[in-house]
Amino acid sequence: MPKLTVNGKTIEVDAGKRLVLAIEEAGIHIGHRCGGNARCTTCRVEFESGEPAQMTRAEYDKLKSNDQLGKVRLACQIVVTEDMAVKPLVTAENTPQWDGDTGPAPDVNVTPVAEWFESAELS
Repeated sequence: MPKLTVNGKTIEVDAGKRLVLAIEEAGIHIGHRCGGNARCTTCRVEFESGEPAQMTRAEYDKLKSNDQLGKVRLACQIVVTEDMAVKPLVTAENTPQWDGDTGPAPDVNVTPVAEWFESAELS
């Protein structure tokens, strides 16, 4: 089982779990205002280690259009396949106007349907 470290807390995660859901499993209330569909970017994370080399077309398009490509990743578009350490940027704790509501629950599968590419292929 891969290990996920979020803000210094480490948990074991089932391989193939969406990162956004694994972060919630670690007790962090990460944003997913669009329901995990690569539309809002509230699930942005910075990788400390274990950043995957693959990216979905939806993640690439969203980050490129917001001038965030190469700076952050979208937790809703990543599956945990190896050990990772991340820092979520938008959470219920640092966004009090949400009043604890981080958004609709993301599906267990990456949505929209994942079209995976090596990050280098997309740039």
